[in-house]
Amino acid sequence: MKPIISIIVAIAQNNAIGKNNQLLWHLSDDLKRFKRLTDGHTIVMGKRTYYSLPKRPLVNRRNIVITDLPDEKIEGCVMAYSIDDAIGQMEKGTENFIIGGGSVYSQFLPIADRLYLTVVHKNFDADTFFDPIDFGEWKETFREDKSGDEFDYSFINLERKPSKKRK
Repeated sequence: MKPIISIIVAIAQNNAIGKNNQLLWHLSDDLKRFKRLTDGHTIVMGKRTYYSLPKRPLVNRRNIVITDLPDEKIEGCVMAYSIDDAIGQMEKGTENFIIGGGSVYSQFLPIADRLYLTVVHKNFDADTFFDPIDFGEWKETFREDKSGDEFDYSFINLERKPSKKRK
């Protein structure tokens, strides 16, 4: 049995996801959704994403942190030293959430089973972007359009089409 790999990410219209290792916006509903979806699950992130979290490790989640420094340890976290190592440490048969950053998303996107997107309907200046999504590989399973004070956004869930699933 394989782990279910889900990416959860908030992206701008122009695929921007961050600048200076910080999020580009603060959406209370998005943060609540993130907590609700990831609660009780394994989350996987790069080390810079881990250190950008306001509170760490994230409670009620198994935190896997990917680093390229051999033998590096972070208290309260499971360490992975490659993408394959992270996959090997994921929980089999249940959802594991990839939460960033940019290069970690890039490496997991081709093998992800699900995408949980928050799409902010505005372009942002950024230094980190999410890879373009080939929507032909995905089936939309949920959408909720929201209006915010500063900009509109949508929650969109995608499931990889059976013919595009990883082996």
